[in-house]
Amino acid sequence: MLARIDFNCDLGEGCDDAAVMPFISSANIACGLHAGDLETMRATVELCLAQGVAIGAHPSFDDREHFGRREMACSPEDVHVLVRGQIRTLAQIAKQQGARLRHVKPHGALYNMAARDPDLSHAIAQAVRDVDPTLILFGLSGSALTAAGERAGLQVAHEVFAERRYEADGRLTPRTMPGAVIDDVDAALVQVHMIVRDGRVTARTGESVPLRADTLCLHGDRADAADFARAVRAALHADGIEVVRPTVGIDA
Repeated sequence: MLARIDFNCDLGEGCDDAAVMPFISSANIACGLHAGDLETMRATVELCLAQGVAIGAHPSFDDREHFGRREMACSPEDVHVLVRGQIRTLAQIAKQQGARLRHVKPHGALYNMAARDPDLSHAIAQAVRDVDPTLILFGLSGSALTAAGERAGLQVAHEVFAERRYEADGRLTPRTMPGAVIDDVDAALVQVHMIVRDGRVTARTGESVPLRADTLCLHGDRADAADFARAVRAALHADGIEVVRPTVGIDA
């Protein structure tokens, strides 16, 4: 059973970030392509500083129309440039407010493609390292992305999800499939409890899948994100799990 875990949320995407912020330890801030803009990034960084929440970049494909959740044909070279630019933009905004980035977590389709594509994951890891080799790379637990980060010499955090279904191979169930998102709070808490207690999750098709859990994600674009975050935080407390900022890397 875990003693501690980072609790992260995707923010800066147009929802009520202030209501979620008290319950999390890390924020993945949209970098302006799938959601957000410079003003949103500044405001979200300010919220993080006020609440003591670790600041992370949430780069994506340039696909606002589909919220960055549509897979796109993009060369590793182009992905490298795309991701590096987004991280640098948020890093500069944070610096202007006396803060620094602590981590990077790709968004949506970019995240899921990198989880299975070694070339794409290598491009992302190299982009992160180019900006700041002390940044922590968040990636799907046990995926090509975490492996690429380790090969690049980065510190990585294996990520698990509170309200997303899993497949038998450890990947997330595609959002195009029924039941891919867990909408019931109690059902999500059962999954969280299993992950932190047993180090495994029950796949959509019934298999028991082992997971390494360094950081737990909740999606901030759901309408009930604040209520979900409050419930997850309470459940972790009830299980005796301390919620902390990422325990690898250096202080932001």
